[in-house]
Parts: sequence; C-alpha cells; structure tokens
Amino acid sequence: MSEGTSSSRSGADEAGTPRTTLQHRLQRTVGLVIFGTATAGAGLLWWAVSGTSRPADDPTDGTLGRWHLLYDPQAPTLVTLAAATGLALLFAAGVALIERRIATLARRSDDGTRLPLSPRRVMQETRGVFHGPVTVTVLVPAHNEEQAIGATLASLRQQEPPPDRVVVVADNCTDRTVEIARSCGVEVFETVGNRHKKAGALNQALTALLPAQGENDLVMVMDADTVLDAGFIASAVRRMTQDRGLMAIGGLFYGEDGKGLIGQFQRNEYTRYARDLQRRRGRVFVLTGTATVFRPRALRTVAAERGRMLPGVPGDVYDTLVLTEDNEITLALKVLGGLIVSPAECTVVTEVMPTWRALWAQRLRWQRGALENLGEYGVRPATFRYWAQQLGIGYGVIALFAYLLLMFLMMTSFDQWVWFPFWLGTGLVFTVERVVTVWNGGWRARLLAATLFPELIYALYLDIVYLKGIVDMSVGRTATWKHVVQSPTTVRADA
Repeated sequence: MSEGTSSSRSGADEAGTPRTTLQHRLQRTVGLVIFGTATAGAGLLWWAVSGTSRPADDPTDGTLGRWHLLYDPQAPTLVTLAAATGLALLFAAGVALIERRIATLARRSDDGTRLPLSPRRVMQETRGVFHGPVTVTVLVPAHNEEQAIGATLASLRQQEPPPDRVVVVADNCTDRTVEIARSCGVEVFETVGNRHKKAGALNQALTALLPAQGENDLVMVMDADTVLDAGFIASAVRRMTQDRGLMAIGGLFYGEDGKGLIGQFQRNEYTRYARDLQRRRGRVFVLTGTATVFRPRALRTVAAERGRMLPGVPGDVYDTLVLTEDNEITLALKVLGGLIVSPAECTVVTEVMPTWRALWAQRLRWQRGALENLGEYGVRPATFRYWAQQLGIGYGVIALFAYLLLMFLMMTSFDQWVWFPFWLGTGLVFTVERVVTVWNGGWRARLLAATLFPELIYALYLDIVYLKGIVDMSVGRTATWKHVVQSPTTVRADA
C-alpha cells in the first residue's frame, strides 16, 4: 500500500493537541479487554458444556512425561452439541439483529447535529436541486511506486467512461514514480514537508481539491498498487446517481497473481472476504484503501467534525495518527450516519505480500490499527459491530490454539493414533466449507483449501500476529510502518 516515509507515532496530533487521557488508556487496554472477554466466554462455554457430558465408559489413557492423560473416544452428547450450537447461533443472530437495528435508525434519522450524513438528512437537503453532471476525480497516493504505478494508471485509462481527472499524489518519492506518472499524461501533486505518510499526503491534496468540488463531483482514492476492473467507475457512478443518500462506495478486492504459496493463501483469504460481503449485499466492514469513491460532502463533513464528534485534527479528512486510515475513515462515516456499500460489480485486484516477513508487518499494522481505532472511538452504536467482530476473532484464536494443542497432546502421548468418528465428520464438513468458499478463486484455490492443514497453519500465523498486536498495545510499544517495494501487479487472463 502507498505510504510516506515517517515510521513513528506519537501521543499528540500534528497541531500539537494531545489525545485525551481516556483515549490513551482505552487504546492501551482495548486489546486485553477484547481478548480477556473472549477468554472468559470460552471458559464459560467449556464449563457449561462439560458439565452436561456423561463420563466416558471406557476412556483412552496415555502419558506425556509425568502427565497422565484421559481421552473420551465417544462423541459429545446431544445436550452438549445443542448447548454449543445454540450459544453460537444466539451470539451471531444477536449481533446481526442489533447491527440491523442500529443501521435502520441511522438511515431514518434527521438529526443534523448528531448524524449529519444520515440518508434522510442528505435527501432532504438535496431534494429538487440539480447539482450538475457527475464527474470523477481520482487521487492516487504513491510513495516510491515505480514498479506498480504504470499498471494502475493503465487500468484507469481503460475505464469506460474514463475518469475526468487523475492526480498522482507523490509523497516523498525518490524513484521514478513522478516521471512515469507524467509520461502517462496525468497530473502530479507533490507533497511538501509531509511527515504523516499516506494520510498526510491525502490531506494536502484534498485541501487543495475539495473547495471546488460540487455535490456530484465524486472523489476516488486509489492505491498505487491496484488495478481496477473495466467497469468499476461506471458502476460506482451509476450507484451514486441512483442514490443521493449514498456517501461512499468501496471496492471488493482480490489478490494479484503469483508470489507462490504465500500469495495463494492471501488470495484465498480475499476471495472469502469478498464472498462474505456479497452475501451481506454490500454492507461493508471497511472502505478498502485499494479503491473507494466518496462524495465531497462526506469528506468535508468528516473534516469539519474532527476534534468534536470524531478524533483527529479539525480540518483534516484523514486522521494522521492512525495506522489504518481506511478503517478509521469508515468508522468516521458510520458515526456520522453515512451510508456506505461495496457492490459486487466494483472489484479491484491488489497486491499480495511476497514474503512472510512482509505479511507479518502488513497484518500487524492492520490488526493493531483496528484495535487502536476502537480505542479512539470507544463504545458507540456505530462501533458495536466492530467490537463484536474483535471478540469473535479473539474467541477464534483461543479455539484454534486449543484444537491444535489437543491434537499435539494426543499424537505425543499415545502409542497409536486414535480415530474419533465424530471429529472426522466435523473435519470433513469444515473441509467442504473451505473449498466452497474459495470456489470462485479457481482450481489452485480449491486444491489448497481441500488440503485443510496448510490453511490452518496460515490461520495460526495470523493468530500469532493478532496476539503480538495485543501485547504491543498493552506495553505501549511504538507502532511502525514498513514499506514493501512491490513488483508490478499482475492479473491472470482468466481472473
């Protein structure tokens, strides 16, 4: 992803205004609160279902050093299964119902003070007024992206219709990014004295751009390592034209081709994420930084509410202290009542990390950034879904570690392998789910999913990153950006 050269964060914003003590305390503890709550929930579930299990008639025993282990070879009782399934469904259904209720109230609100971007409020203010034809201005923030910028700009030229204006926001570039961009016939905006990475670069460009933008002059922010599908802009414009209350449209992203096994792991992950969003009918979790289209009204309102309803420096569109500016601006728009979607027809192909070290740095930044954003925003109706999501991640980490630990104990404590028909059946169902959810990714994706255990190891790796983020936040360790020099983004012909 595009970024600037600054690699550290401080407790004060660029205007010198410190974050509140409460925000700092919440940021330091949010990870522990989430993971601690998930641990307590897992313990409560274990206690509830284990109390209903009948004693094993013929337990299998084994030894691991001085430890004596007992295994129940029988399947869990129906009461146990019903309790576990019921709790899971109750939690999922409860989260979905509350999320829908919160979204419905936001859409119907006409409270211009508390929810200035609510669809009802926006529709009232724009009804009966012609705001001119729809135009699209694309901002491409880039820091040393000479390898990828050419393919990105080529995908913009191939849009039908093409954007009205393309501006490469060159941030502290020391390579040929600026030269290549100008040779492609687009505008170049070079930042001045920016120390705040991608967010700071975009703030400088938007300060110059937004004052002249009308209601229908759309602004798209697109990473310099991303390739749009041919109909992305046309689809976004059509959606914005049909719904005046829509404030932003995010793209569904898929991983580029190549980068070996680690690349395929990421492509499978992105394919499942896109499938989830399609099943949610575009109700988006995060407005991806790969490509998102905004109404100027949305960006101006965010800038006006910084320092009041939203964290950050008044006048800045993007909060320059966060690690994940796309996640933060999503929260900002939701807090203000803005309607945002990710339609199935707006797809992009983005980079995948080429090495495990690069993947570690990227995911640590994503996970810690998400937790810090929650710490800044606290518990509000708009953030309820994100708190629940983090609790789910925490519980998933515990469940996966427990599963692998039990397998390890069994393999090392018994002289022979013990087959459990119930768990074999459960594993088969899980494998089928893994294959089905990546079906659209092609035969490579299906083959990797069918082997199951490599993806479990990949999930374990991401869980360790999650735990590392929690530990770093809890001890107040400074977060850093690590720029990864990318090769040109590639797309298979059959993608």
